[in-house]
Amino acid sequence: MLVHIPGVLTREELEFCLETLERAAWRDGRATAGQQSAKAKNNLQIPQDSEESRVLGEVVLQALGRNPVFNSAALPLRVYPPLFNRYDTGMAFGAHVDNAIRPIPDTGFRIRTDVSSTLFLTGPESYDGGELVIQDTYGEQRVRLPAGDMVVYPATSLHRVSPVTRGSRWASFFWSQSMVRDDTKRALLYDFDRSIIETRKALPDDHPAVLGLTSTYHNLLRQWAEL
Repeated sequence: MLVHIPGVLTREELEFCLETLERAAWRDGRATAGQQSAKAKNNLQIPQDSEESRVLGEVVLQALGRNPVFNSAALPLRVYPPLFNRYDTGMAFGAHVDNAIRPIPDTGFRIRTDVSSTLFLTGPESYDGGELVIQDTYGEQRVRLPAGDMVVYPATSLHRVSPVTRGSRWASFFWSQSMVRDDTKRALLYDFDRSIIETRKALPDDHPAVLGLTSTYHNLLRQWAEL
């Protein structure tokens, strides 16, 4: 399931992120790649242990916490601390699958990466190329979103970033361990939740149809969730 979530960051949050990243010290992005994917990776990142990464990560996490679409689509149990990357002209990331398990730095905990997320910080007018290309059941999906928008998709997907041919593409990326690890079940629950929202626009919350749909949603989540 691939979901486009518009307006995750406010204009003020986006401006703060860009101003902070302008001052950051960028490093080779291969530092956070697995052994195989590092061979295909050519980009820059800010160090994960830097002050800029910590501050901006909190901005992103707060934005996720108030976003109902992200929480409906990912059903997050844990979210990996957001990372920040940039692709300048000529940079790209070849086809790869994200690591299944990632340790959370300085915590001793690990996270299972069920859902991948890319939050675009620069808009498509700022660069050419740089599409996030995701392979799914319906073929390749090419994603270039406005600044502040985000895409979430299964971390099991083979994906790549096409070469940037003009300008610079900046983004935040991270993974979530979902309460429901199976993507098919997550997709059903997401569609179910969207249907409940639309039904509540037409009927009062105490209507039997709304109560029945809501009860069934939560009983399915209760059956499938792993906590």
